[in-house]
Parts: sequence; C-alpha cells; structure tokens
Amino acid sequence: METLDAILEFVDEHQPTTDELVGWHRGTFARVSSRDSILRRVDYLEDVGFIRRAGDYWQLGPEGEAYLSEQTTLTLLEIMVRRNVGLRSLLYALSAGPMTIDEVSHQQLDTHPELGWNPANPDMAKQRTNWLRSLGLVEKDGDLYALTDEGHQFIDRAVEQWAGTAETSVSSTGDGLTAATYETTVVARSVDPEFRATVLSRHDGTCPVSHVDHPALLDVAHVLPWSEYPDHRADLGNVLPLSKTHHAAFDRELFTIDADYRLRVNPEFDTQSDILQRTIIEQAGEQISFDTGPEPAYLQKHNQALAWLAD
Repeated sequence: METLDAILEFVDEHQPTTDELVGWHRGTFARVSSRDSILRRVDYLEDVGFIRRAGDYWQLGPEGEAYLSEQTTLTLLEIMVRRNVGLRSLLYALSAGPMTIDEVSHQQLDTHPELGWNPANPDMAKQRTNWLRSLGLVEKDGDLYALTDEGHQFIDRAVEQWAGTAETSVSSTGDGLTAATYETTVVARSVDPEFRATVLSRHDGTCPVSHVDHPALLDVAHVLPWSEYPDHRADLGNVLPLSKTHHAAFDRELFTIDADYRLRVNPEFDTQSDILQRTIIEQAGEQISFDTGPEPAYLQKHNQALAWLAD
C-alpha cells in the first residue's frame, strides 16, 4: 500500500512521461530497478485503472482518483477484488486451510485458467498474496499463507455482497476477463461468481451424482440450508456442485448423501425418467466419489431432519 500511495501521489503531482516515471521509480524503490520490471508494474496499475495514459504523459485513472480521495484500506480492497479476477476465489480457497505459494498458483490457474500465467513461475501468485497481506486479509507463517480473522469476515460477507457482479474487469495479465453472475434455480438467490468458480474447481467441474460436467448446467448446492445457516454460506465444506435437476431433488429431500458419502434415496421418490432412475434410484446405497467431499458432520446434521431417513 505504501508503494501504491507513493506512485499515485507522484503521478498526481507531476504527470510524468514514461521515462520520468521509470527514473523516479529507480530512485525511490531499490528492489525494483530494471526497466522491464518497472513497466510491468506500470502496466498492471494501468490495467486496474489506477493510472492512465494522456498522450505522452501519465495521469491518475478513475480507480486512482477514487482511492486517493479516500485513501483507506476498505476503498483499496473494494477496487482490488472488483478489478482482479481470482482474488476472491483465492480467499475462499484459503478458508479451507493454509496454502503454499505453489498451491496458490495452482489454485488460481485451475480456477481461472484465463489468467494465462506460467505455472512454473510463482511471481504472480506472490504478487497476489502480498496484496492480500497488505490489506490485512492474509498472513504468512513460514511457507504457508492463511486467512486472518479479517479475511474470514470478508468471505462471510462476500458470498452475498459480490453476488450481483456481472464481470471482473481485468486481471494482472491485462486481459478483459469476465465471470458471469450466477443464480440458483431452486431458490431466488445469487452467489458470488468467484465462490461458484472455486466450488466447481475443487470438484473438477462435475456433479458427483449425475456426472454432468457442463458449467451452465451446474448449481452450487448447500448441505446446511442457506437461509438457516448464514455462517456456513461461504463454507467450502458445506457445498457441492450438483446438476440443476439434482440440486432441486436434493433440496426437495428426494435423496441425500450420508456421512460415509453413500447415496440415500427417499423411498417415496417415484419417477419414470431414465436419467433420474439411473443417477439416483439405481445408485441407492452406492458410494459417491469425492476428491474433497462435504464435511461429514454437516451431512449428518442435514440428514437428522429427514424423517424418511430415520425410518
């Protein structure tokens, strides 16, 4: 944040040329001195909207003006998570446990392959974690990065707060990247598209019950209901991807998954649908395969409310 403040204040006061900005940068920040490194930083600040070109000169961009007018961590946080594909998904992923920088890099590329980073180069992952550390959302302990209390509080709010996000404007690559708003078909609610992307990535983009793997046909289903358990809305242990049909069947208690990940079917569920016969009724009692399954305690709690399962 101190680096950003210094750059924006210099640009605001001097409206420098590129050469002047590079020269000032070298004299101010000893750790970044090569022209290529400085220009990569400048390109990133331009992509995010902190600065913009005006002929041969640099001026504050709209995000730079917004930030300098407030100069608060909250304002910067709002700008960064809105203008960078994957920052929120990284925070969601960290809620499941600490990660190394290599795991951060793979999580970002698995969830957002459009970022286009070189997976062998951890620099972009380090840049992201450093941003989040400077904002107080992430802390480093040895080789591991973990959410702070503020980070947990952010994701608890973000799953709803960012639900109406139609797109994330830019990434650190400078590409225009989008992440469509997602709304369930079972309940009139929407969730942060980056939460959805995180969930789908953790489950290889496939419904574990039906094996549907087309993103447009998948929902994010909550084990403990959204309306009744607000503290678990952004809990990755409380969600799984289901096809839209199977999500509706799950929410209507036509089937469930027990704490041992076996599929259990409501004995009153009757259907002539070949698909539902094959993927639900004929799979009764079978083990559902998960790389990272829902929290068994949540499944157990969900199932305690099912009268037909207790019979």
